[in-house]
Amino acid sequence: MLLPALGGWVFFQAPIHGSSCLPPPIRPNPTLHSHRHHQLHHTVVRVTEDCVPGQQVHLGLLLSTTFRYYIAIWYSTVPLVTTVWTATTDVVVSDPTTASLEIAGDGNLVLRHIATNRQLWSTNLSIASNSTMAIIRDSGSLELTDASNSSMVYWQSIDHPTNTFLPGSKLGLNKTTGLSQKLVPWKNNVDPSPGLFSLELDPNGSMQYFIRWNESVNYWTSGLWDGNRFSHMPEMTADYVYDFQFVNNAKESYFYYSMKNDLVVSRFIIDVTGQIKQLSWLDSRQQWVLFWAQPRTQCEVYALCGAYGCCSLDALPYCNCVKGFSLKVQSDWDLQDYSGGCKRNTPLQCQTNSTSAQTPSDKFHLMEDVRLPDNAQSAVSTSSQECEVVCLNSCSCTAYTYNYTGCFVWHGDLINLQEQYRGIGGGTLLRLAASELPDQQRNKTMVIGSIVGGVAAVLITLAIVLFFLSRMCRRDRTFRISKTDFRYSDLLDDIQSIDSLLLDLSTLRVATNDFGEGTMLGKGGFGMVHKGVLPDGKQIAVKRLCKSSKQGIGELKSELVLVAKLRHRNLVSLIGVCLEEQEKILVYEFMPNRSLDTILFDSEKCKDLDWGRRFKIISGVTRGLQYLHEDSQLKIVHRDLKASNILLDFDYNPKISDFGLAKIFGGDQSEDVTRRIAGTYGYMSPEYAMHGQYSAKSDAFSFGVLVLEIVTGRRNNGSCNSGQYVYLVNLVWEHWTRGNVVELIDPSLSGHPSHVDQVLKCI
Repeated sequence: MLLPALGGWVFFQAPIHGSSCLPPPIRPNPTLHSHRHHQLHHTVVRVTEDCVPGQQVHLGLLLSTTFRYYIAIWYSTVPLVTTVWTATTDVVVSDPTTASLEIAGDGNLVLRHIATNRQLWSTNLSIASNSTMAIIRDSGSLELTDASNSSMVYWQSIDHPTNTFLPGSKLGLNKTTGLSQKLVPWKNNVDPSPGLFSLELDPNGSMQYFIRWNESVNYWTSGLWDGNRFSHMPEMTADYVYDFQFVNNAKESYFYYSMKNDLVVSRFIIDVTGQIKQLSWLDSRQQWVLFWAQPRTQCEVYALCGAYGCCSLDALPYCNCVKGFSLKVQSDWDLQDYSGGCKRNTPLQCQTNSTSAQTPSDKFHLMEDVRLPDNAQSAVSTSSQECEVVCLNSCSCTAYTYNYTGCFVWHGDLINLQEQYRGIGGGTLLRLAASELPDQQRNKTMVIGSIVGGVAAVLITLAIVLFFLSRMCRRDRTFRISKTDFRYSDLLDDIQSIDSLLLDLSTLRVATNDFGEGTMLGKGGFGMVHKGVLPDGKQIAVKRLCKSSKQGIGELKSELVLVAKLRHRNLVSLIGVCLEEQEKILVYEFMPNRSLDTILFDSEKCKDLDWGRRFKIISGVTRGLQYLHEDSQLKIVHRDLKASNILLDFDYNPKISDFGLAKIFGGDQSEDVTRRIAGTYGYMSPEYAMHGQYSAKSDAFSFGVLVLEIVTGRRNNGSCNSGQYVYLVNLVWEHWTRGNVVELIDPSLSGHPSHVDQVLKCI
């Protein structure tokens, strides 16, 4: 019979049921080839007459819109035809009447070309028995079994998954044969040939799964299996509708899951766009409903949009071409296959091999707030102009950026681009042919001159006057900043790049009641922090560095530039800066719950921090650090992560603050060494405190100390009044090895926290 499926037709629907309806051992009958619409050989699957209707799965030949046929398994109880397994994706079957799926003389299940008897696909086994049969289970597994003993399974489709991981099936590694069971998405929505992404168990032996791009780049991990769930998958909670198991022995390692309710139809897939998803069928809506997806956002999928394609969470589709480029294959993009990326509209000058004076040199287009690949290479230059020349001198150079950390260039195709992305620097310049960036101002002037020449002259004169007035105002402001201390001139370039952040000292004096004691939020070696209210009613925190502050021009510049350029919900936001009259003032968003240490280490206030809030703080700081270390354009090491530098908003959402000691790593740099050890003892990693060696691992150490403080409610360096120095890390380690670490959990958590397993995971 003919059934519509995926924009095409199902040319055979086998009457199949579960294992209670096993077919008898029947050998192939060549005469059945004449049944031209029955493309599944009748000797493969048969149902006895006493079977109850209501099959779970179907097996047949499926037609995609590319007019290619594939052996496929799909649901029979779901009205929307949904495949869970496909075979023969690398074999062309253009006419289903020419092919036959049957049991061969050697016992294998094969697909043959009828006219030539050529084998198109086979289970390809060495089977001792010549009496086999193929059955399909309600679980969705097609099995080749012994005809006289169906428990003897020679081959099953669930051992060779495609894009779907069904309940009861395995996903793992056979340690004996080395066979890795991967989930691989379809190339696009109608072509089941393998796509670029894959999900598989870590081949190095750890109990975690990776999603990989092109078998080379891991862009997501499940985290390690902790006995109940994977650490990076909070969706796997105790009240899940699934049961999870991970098996690890000498022969194999694999994960599988089952349904607590057999009436729920659920499937786990890797999508064509590189995300893994758990979906359930909802009868009331007659559609598949997404339960969860990882990575959580589409733009976290590596190289989703291909070369020169840019991902944006605010657009549909997510992928678009950057300026100067257009879709390489429109039909692929229509089917959500963006891997082909984009092509240049106009070749670069060096690509045309033209040295004619009539062929202008390439130009550069500024891309602001766009994430670029991690493979930036540092180049020697002392200015943006020199950096541009370095890029122009190499035909393979496609982009460059220049900021106070130096010059960086990219060679080859640009992939993994994302818009609305806050990184370091003032933007990246993309190399384009000159014709892609015409001199618009010159053209506009010519048009105006030809139409209203007299008016244009007046406007130009007015523009010149305004320009010089602006320069005079800027010069006056520069003079007021620099006249008292020449070192302030070091900041001018960066201040000019964020001129909108400059605030007048008079405004801040009014906002803070002239920095009165009644507005003071805290003080330290750096100076004082005051609460203020701007004329528009916005509450602010004003950090006023004193003249004797240890935080000098370098630290101020680092904090000013970093915080102004970075944007993340778990990083404090800079509102403004004031450098008038030798003041060094930074203005931040106001945090109603102040810093974490003021609550955590207060015997009364700490009661407001139940475990839910504490874990929320831990998770938020984690996200902030991940952004600094991995997701911003250049890697940033904070170097002073501690409780007093974690600010809390009204809902106890944490925000990392104080970037005065932060360092930026460029290119492939992963660590550095300094002779000037700065930070807070007790939070410093040993290699940094003793040798000045720091990296992202230094922040990870500080974060670990912070987590122990949050769990125990104890300061890391003990109490000055206790008469005894107690190093928290040592204390926790001693209790951990004795098996009584629960005793160290903060007593304000009532002694019996409802999430002991989560607390122990944090420790």
